[in-house]
Amino acid sequence: MPVIRASEAVTHEIHGARFVSYATPRTGSKELCAWRGEIPAGTKAPAHTVSREEILHLLAGELLITLDDRTARISSGDTLIINPGATLTIENPADRTAVTWVTTSIGLTAELADGTRITPPWAN
Repeated sequence: MPVIRASEAVTHEIHGARFVSYATPRTGSKELCAWRGEIPAGTKAPAHTVSREEILHLLAGELLITLDDRTARISSGDTLIINPGATLTIENPADRTAVTWVTTSIGLTAELADGTRITPPWAN
């Protein structure tokens, strides 16, 4: 039975945010990846287009989300469905860190506005 202890999770930092990776192929997952995201106050991640569906659940705080040119504020307990090919920008306008739980399928990539393709290690 694969159990990933909090002490065994792998942490990655990019664009001012922290990603704590739990479920990946390296930890025994065959189809899905899951991680906790920590977005500090004042952080704005660059717009990126995702290759796979993502489910983002906001555990704590609030975020300003722009998804395909539509902007909405989400609060703790809200869930966002990000479809493949959608362009996403996440901003934390609040004065405390927002915490998310994200699930996607293995193989997710993200493309930045300048064409740079990122293969996040926490999603592969």
